[in-house]
Amino acid sequence: MSALKETNSLDFVSVLMPLYREGDHIRDVLLQVQQALASANVSYEIVLVDDGSPDNTWKIISEEAKASSAIRAVRLSRNFGKESALCAGLELVRGDAVIVMDGDGQHPPSLLPKMITLWRETGADIVEGRKVTRGKETLLDKLSAGLFYLVWNKLSGFQLRGASDFKLMNRRSVDALLQMDERNVFFRGMTAWLGFDRVEIPFEVATRAGGRSGWSFLRRLKLALTGISAFSTFPLQLITLAGFVFLVFAFVLGVETLVVYLTGKAFSGFTTVIFLLLLIGSCLMISLGIIGEYLARIYEEVKRRPRYVITQLVEVPANQQKNYRALSAAASR
Repeated sequence: MSALKETNSLDFVSVLMPLYREGDHIRDVLLQVQQALASANVSYEIVLVDDGSPDNTWKIISEEAKASSAIRAVRLSRNFGKESALCAGLELVRGDAVIVMDGDGQHPPSLLPKMITLWRETGADIVEGRKVTRGKETLLDKLSAGLFYLVWNKLSGFQLRGASDFKLMNRRSVDALLQMDERNVFFRGMTAWLGFDRVEIPFEVATRAGGRSGWSFLRRLKLALTGISAFSTFPLQLITLAGFVFLVFAFVLGVETLVVYLTGKAFSGFTTVIFLLLLIGSCLMISLGIIGEYLARIYEEVKRRPRYVITQLVEVPANQQKNYRALSAAASR
């Protein structure tokens, strides 16, 4: 199937899929995506970003890219993380609209025509896939996700409950997102921060097509800390608030200590002092940890290291570049 050979004025849509250890099932997912796009009456490209997978993911997607002019395969030098892989893909996509989806089949390809139709009919900048159910998860995953969204929504002022990375973005919103040159990337939060007109499309998270998720609890925790520190300074302000609270405690304790001293019962507050020392010590350590987290983010940003490194790229053959440029010009009119 060679979508890039069409030269009419159809919308040109890019599908971006970051991949990590998806070799067992990526061919099946690709087939479903291509079938869905074929029924949507669009010209398209599929950009596959291998985020340093240790399995045969790169071998398979490079073969697919060589066999089809509609597929482009990108390989990162190591595992930089899904957010960085998304940035790599977004800087390479060429479509009038970009659909971001996972390569594990949990974002249903059957919804692609509906997303495209909704984008065309509403003129919205972003068509947001919103989870109706989260699929099969452990109790710990559900509780931790619920706690994160509760905290993030309150601190950032944006509503992300039920949000996902499964979304269609028009060229304007993609270009705006690429202007956010930060190293600590939280894709869902960044698209929410952009604003723009958006519509939602509900979906149920499907069962993984195969393999196992690369999202361990520690990876989720790291992403959660990145999301909170990148979009809210409230934890730093909370330290100041805690300082004022303890100032009040210190004043009350000072008065109590003076009264005890004057009445000759100086030893009666020993337990209270030990308790307060432990409490204040714990709060100080937590406060230093919060400050350290923000300092670490600043340190990572000022180094200005690239968010990713590309080692290999398999894309449209040179003898088809002319066809692509003609299609791109037609789609932009």
